[in-house]
Amino acid sequence: MSLWVEPAVKDPPARGRRDWALAAIVMVGVALEAVLRRDLTWPPVAVGVGCGVAVAVLYRRSHALIAVALAFGALAVLDVAASVAGAEPVVLYSGAVVLVLAYALFRWGAGRDAAVGLGIMLLAVVVSVLTDFTGASDAIGGAAVVLFAAVLGVLVRYRAAAREKLVDQAKLEERAQLARELHDTVAHHVSAIAIQAQAGLFVARSGSSLIGATEALEIIDREAAQTLAEMRTMVGALRDRDDPSAMAPQRRVADIERLAARSTGSLHVDVALSGELANLHPAVEAALYRVAQESVTNARRHAQQATRVEVAVIGGPTEVEMTVDNDGARPTNPNAAGYGLVGMTERVTLLGGTFSAGPRLSGGWGVRAVLPRRGPAT
Repeated sequence: MSLWVEPAVKDPPARGRRDWALAAIVMVGVALEAVLRRDLTWPPVAVGVGCGVAVAVLYRRSHALIAVALAFGALAVLDVAASVAGAEPVVLYSGAVVLVLAYALFRWGAGRDAAVGLGIMLLAVVVSVLTDFTGASDAIGGAAVVLFAAVLGVLVRYRAAAREKLVDQAKLEERAQLARELHDTVAHHVSAIAIQAQAGLFVARSGSSLIGATEALEIIDREAAQTLAEMRTMVGALRDRDDPSAMAPQRRVADIERLAARSTGSLHVDVALSGELANLHPAVEAALYRVAQESVTNARRHAQQATRVEVAVIGGPTEVEMTVDNDGARPTNPNAAGYGLVGMTERVTLLGGTFSAGPRLSGGWGVRAVLPRRGPAT
């Protein structure tokens, strides 16, 4: 999709302390220039324009085009006024902050606003060159700097959009996997119903006064078979038929102990299961295994200087808590583990639990998941 038809970015970051700090720095810079610079033309007017640019900084995300038009337009008008009056150009070093506005327009604004804003910016550059021509190299350099800010905004915009798509894809894949596991669980119980119904039919048909019961059992048998067929069709569309693991049975809590076999000479994996872990909802067991598996894999791949991974699962009366801690160095890039954390968060949240991951106070990295024993709400 081209930038021209793109809408403005939804829910841009709200105005925060950094924005106010940047605006304050601009205003202080303009004030210092007015006091200290003897070559500054029309200091009172320059201060007024500088304050207007500072205000534009505060609205650069929510009203990007207006901010660009205000800042670049004011500077262009100031250049024209100085030229008409025969005065020296008004050069505000603090005005370089307009590059931040150019970046913000292409990062957050709508495509059409960006096109209009680009025209305003280039017009301001042309006016500056015509009123104060200092050479072709300076003119080309000034235009290049403005265009660089705009291009940087576009690149960051598309990079963020690409990451958002990957996050959505990770969530969809986790939902598909959860749907498969829920299907397997329900299919098991419905299969039992079908078997019991068939047995009931056999017993009922052996009598002479159970015609109504026979008809009811026939309905149960038919409905159970139909439900199984429909669920297999629905989930079959979600499965990757080229992936053999898609048809593998779902994991249980007991399988978490097998993760200890992944220990190597440099990384030891300890698994401790305690508390009441019987009669858990199958989806909860599968989620616990998924979190443990992904966390151990991330520790092996991304935890620098890690020598130990500790997996602990504690079953309580109403919920099950899992922690996975490693003693590696604090990662410089928390997102290095890719989108595994996104998938784990999605799965645990869908089951009504809570998930958190981050650096520990004592060092290393920790993962914590708390899930209700009953599984997803019905």
